[in-house]
Amino acid sequence: MKTNAIRVLDNLGISYELRTYEVDPNDLAAESVAQKIGLPAEQVFKTLVVRGDKHGIALAVIPGNTQLDLKAFAQLSENRRIETVSLKEVQPLTGYIRGGVTALACKKEYPVYVDELIELFDVISISAGMRGLQILLHPSDYIHAVKGVVGMISQDKTT
Repeated sequence: MKTNAIRVLDNLGISYELRTYEVDPNDLAAESVAQKIGLPAEQVFKTLVVRGDKHGIALAVIPGNTQLDLKAFAQLSENRRIETVSLKEVQPLTGYIRGGVTALACKKEYPVYVDELIELFDVISISAGMRGLQILLHPSDYIHAVKGVVGMISQDKTT
């Protein structure tokens, strides 16, 4: 199965591996996906859609076991305030549904900010643009493909 995200990587000549997993619509958490594909949650990166007060829509790519640090993201993206967009806005903005959002081949090209923890790994996993399919690739290839700006934008999840 070729998604638009996979086509982008093919066109760039980037090597990757695909992993499929059983989708539970009631549990789309990155930690669950990580367990299903056999990787630690910190290597499975999730893509969040955010809106800045100055620069509008952007994508935040963070490890699955963390949450977005809104203040750090605002500073890195040169906004005063950042908020995550409502779930009903995600598909119209990106073309992807929750659990399948990726920074590759969005409806429109948005600025992409990637958490610096990505650089700790030899391989990371991202959504292939649909639920049930993940792309495993080298972090530098991913950053190149999405033209990502790297910085510290995640924090430990609060309980």
